Amino acid sequence: MDHSIDDIDRAILRILQQDATLSADDISAQVNLSRNACWRRIKMMEQAGIITGRVVLVDPARVGAPLTAIVLIRTNAHDSDWMGRFQSALKTLPEVVGAYRMTGDLDYVLRVRVADVPAYDAFYKRLTSRISVSDISASFVMEEIKETTAVPL
Repeated sequence: MDHSIDDIDRAILRILQQDATLSADDISAQVNLSRNACWRRIKMMEQAGIITGRVVLVDPARVGAPLTAIVLIRTNAHDSDWMGRFQSALKTLPEVVGAYRMTGDLDYVLRVRVADVPAYDAFYKRLTSRISVSDISASFVMEEIKETTAVPL
């Protein structure tokens, strides 16, 4: 379903990206709509695939995964069979919280959450035992300056 969004939809989305637990009454008051009109807009954006889910954000340090590794991967294999095996391997590794196929010198970039460097090493061994790569390297995040799940509107 195609649905173009207007300024009111954007305002609703900004609010929901900050706190998806707010009631329709709370959201409608902030955007100056009736509760029913606000709810209909939210439902339409869900049906159109603009709103893809509602989640709880977890503090990684408090659940044992404070270290972020940015993993850079190059491969000589670019066929669909290798790509399928690579994607399947990534889906079995819960430490991978982001995976991106890139243009330029790198083929893939992974964002990985682990407890510490030994946990990263265990992740590395599991990944490389499942799929062959030409080159893999990692950098560890020392300070998180900005991290958001919000899409700019």
